[in-house]
Amino acid sequence: MRFLILGAGFQGRACAYDMLRNPAVTEVALCDMSEANLASAKKFLAKVAGGRAKFKRLDAGNPAAVKKALKGYGAMVSCVPYFLNLPLAKAAIAARAHYVDLGGNTDIVKDEIALHPLAVKAGVSVLPDNGLGPGMISTLAVHAISMLDRVDEVLLRDGGLPQKPVPPMNYMLTFSEHGLINEYAAPATALRDGKLVRLPGLSETEIIDLPAPLGRCEAAHAAGGLSTMAETYAGKVKTMDNKLIRYPGHVAVINAMSAMGFFDEAPIEVRKGVKVAPREIAAKLFRRHFHRPGDEDMVVIHNIVRGVKDGRPAEIVHSLVDYGDKENGLTAMMRTTGWPASIVAHMAADGRGRIKPGAYPVEIGVPAESFVDEARKRGFNLTWKFRWLDRPEPAVNPKLVVL
Repeated sequence: MRFLILGAGFQGRACAYDMLRNPAVTEVALCDMSEANLASAKKFLAKVAGGRAKFKRLDAGNPAAVKKALKGYGAMVSCVPYFLNLPLAKAAIAARAHYVDLGGNTDIVKDEIALHPLAVKAGVSVLPDNGLGPGMISTLAVHAISMLDRVDEVLLRDGGLPQKPVPPMNYMLTFSEHGLINEYAAPATALRDGKLVRLPGLSETEIIDLPAPLGRCEAAHAAGGLSTMAETYAGKVKTMDNKLIRYPGHVAVINAMSAMGFFDEAPIEVRKGVKVAPREIAAKLFRRHFHRPGDEDMVVIHNIVRGVKDGRPAEIVHSLVDYGDKENGLTAMMRTTGWPASIVAHMAADGRGRIKPGAYPVEIGVPAESFVDEARKRGFNLTWKFRWLDRPEPAVNPKLVVL
């Protein structure tokens, strides 16, 4: 198998790292316009490359050049900003290469899915939204949904956190500060009584008790995490939402900032003749306060799916706590975002027919059981627990499978 990855940043490197660990992969081309990024990525991948990694300057904003570069490659993964993804998906189809990206904008994802007839005709798969959330959390939810006869609630909880929180905010940047602000400020989609609704970002804060060492945390609505999933299950599931996990107290501070207008995009006059968008100031402050090189992150997933099995109420909980791989320079966010994209690209390109040609949302296109198997092979500390809800606590005969 030969893969081409666009973007030599953290997620592109993580994706390439995972691919190069597979001896069946004969080449991975990691492409970027930045010579500095390429040089840094080359050093990062030296342990696993084995002469199979290529580092190329390529402009992801030039679809014609991307199409030309794809000659001879079976699949492409986009790890560049979301606004480039639609033309890149079209370029991949034209080059008859499978395509995977990390998502980032639901409207663009819908436009990618609309390419379905072209993808079928070309015999390739187009698979957006395959990072952490949307992505891994979505596929794990589908894995649980497949075990029940009827599904009533799908509650997805995930978050990137510092292993050693520093008060008062108890947070560190694990991705772009602009993306973080969008998660906080934009409305979130959800299902209530089976109907699609929009809810304010960071609303409906709840207390969530997680396994040690996390303990008691909080969770609140985040924009974008469900992407197309709520629409796919509208009318089929009563309640569905995605909330981000934070250490206690963080959400209240961010909501206070939002109420004061720190995330507004309209410029305000800060002194005579000088206008600045508050959101730009907030982004600078987030970068200053939350960017802490050297601190170690962790990623937490806690999905709860409830419904009916064999006529009885039941619940399935998927849990994951990932601490990254310090020895090899992989943060937890790199592993849980870049590796799912690699897993899906492998499934599309390996010739085993696990993913059919066409353009699909993650909750339809990615075979959940195969994904879980691939995650297990990569050493993710992923568990799921099944229990009946009509039995008194503690649950009798809970089923626990460590993947």
